[in-house]
Amino acid sequence: MASDGARKQFWKRSNSKVPGSLLKAAPKAPATPVKAKRISTFQEFESNTSDAWDAGEDDDGLLAMAAESLNTDVVMETAHRVLRNHSQRQERRKPQEAPGPEQEPQPSAEPPSVPSGDLRLVKSVSESHTSCPAEELRKLSWSGIPKPVRPMTWKLLSGYLPANVDRRPATLQRKQKEYFAFIEHYYDSRNDDVHQDTYRQIHIDIPRMSPEALILQPKVTEIFERILFIWAIRHPASGYVQGINDLVTPFFVVFMCEHIEEEDVDAADVSRVPADVLRDVEADTYWCVSKLLDGIQDNYTFAQPGIQMKVKMLEELVSRIDEQVHRHLDQHEVRYLQFAFRWMNNLLMREVPLHCTIRLWDTYQSEPDGFSHFHLYVCAAFLVRWRKEILEERDFQELLLFLQNLPTAHWGNEDISLLLAEAYRLKFAFADAPNHYKK
Repeated sequence: MASDGARKQFWKRSNSKVPGSLLKAAPKAPATPVKAKRISTFQEFESNTSDAWDAGEDDDGLLAMAAESLNTDVVMETAHRVLRNHSQRQERRKPQEAPGPEQEPQPSAEPPSVPSGDLRLVKSVSESHTSCPAEELRKLSWSGIPKPVRPMTWKLLSGYLPANVDRRPATLQRKQKEYFAFIEHYYDSRNDDVHQDTYRQIHIDIPRMSPEALILQPKVTEIFERILFIWAIRHPASGYVQGINDLVTPFFVVFMCEHIEEEDVDAADVSRVPADVLRDVEADTYWCVSKLLDGIQDNYTFAQPGIQMKVKMLEELVSRIDEQVHRHLDQHEVRYLQFAFRWMNNLLMREVPLHCTIRLWDTYQSEPDGFSHFHLYVCAAFLVRWRKEILEERDFQELLLFLQNLPTAHWGNEDISLLLAEAYRLKFAFADAPNHYKK
C-alpha cells in the first residue's frame, strides 16, 4: 500500500525535473477573443454524428435530402444544360482527342447513326486485331453506340462473340451451325400434342407485335416462330411466356441493319435480302436473345417471381424518392402491378418507340445486370418523369389509362439519355444501400 501511495504522489508532481520536460511558456494574451474550447466526451461525440449506413429513422433526413433533388423540372433543366454543354465541348474538341477510359460515361444526345469520334473509338475496340478490352468497350457504349458498329458491339457485349478477333469467325460458324441443328431436330415437333399449345400461342402473339410492317412479312414471321419455339423447347423451366416475343425484335432489327440500305428498317422488304444472310441473322438473334434471357429467366418461370419481386422493389424505391407520387397512386387505389408488370415483362418495349428501345439497350448491355438491376432504376426514373401529369389526375380510371398509355410516341435519343442519366443517379444513391429504399 505504501508503494501505491508513493506512486500516486510521484504522478502528482508537476514540477519534477525529468529528461525531456517541457518548460511552461508565459501566457500570451490572444490578439482576438477566442471562444473557450469545450471538452466533449465520446458519448457526446457519438450522439452528434450518424452513420450513413445505419438503417432506421435517423437516416430519413439524408434520404429526404436525396429525394428533394428529384424534382422533375429541376432534373430536366439540369440534364438539358449538361447535354448542351457537353455537345458544345465535343464540337470544340479536336478530332484526335477523346475521353479517356477512366472518365464516367455521360449520356449523349447525339444520334447513334452519326459518325463521330465515338465511332472511331468503338470501331477500334470492337475490331481490334488482338482482343477487345471488355471494360473499355462498355464505357464507350454506355452513352450510345454508333449505328454502323452496333451489330458487332452488341454481339460482344452480350457475350455471344469472344473478345479475340481471330476466334470470332469460327465461333460464328459453330454457333450458327448449332442453331440450325436445333431447328432440324426440334422444329418438326411443333405440332405434337405436347408442344402444340406452345406453338399456337407463339403463332397468335407474333402478329400483335410491332413494327407491323416488318413483323408481318412472311419470312420474318417464320423466323420469329422458329426462334421462339426452339428457345421454349430448350428452356422447359419457363417455356414460352408472352413478353418474350417482344425481346426478339431489337436484336433482329439491329442485325438486319448491316444488310439493308434503307434508313428505316421497319419498312424494309426482307424478301430482297439473300437467304444465307437471313439465316445468319436468325441464328445470331437466337443466341443473343438466349444470352439476355439467361440473366432474367426468373421473370418467366411459373408465377413469374422475378417480375413480382421487381415490381415490389419499384414500389419501395418510388415511395422513397417521390413520396407524393407514391401516396397519390395509393390514395386512388392504383397498384403498381397494374402498370409496372408490363414494364418489367417487356422491358419498357411497349412504352417507348423501337429506336428508343435500341438506344436503351445500348446502355443496358453496358451495365452489369443491366436488364435486371439497372432496369429497376430506369423504371423508377420513368415513373417520376410523369409526376406532374400523375398528380393532376384525380380519377382511378384516368390515372391508370394514362400510366398504360404514356405519351412517348415522339421520344428520341435525347429523352432516353435524360432518362438514363436520372436512372444512373438513382442507382448511385441507392444501389449499394438497399435499406435506403425499404420502409
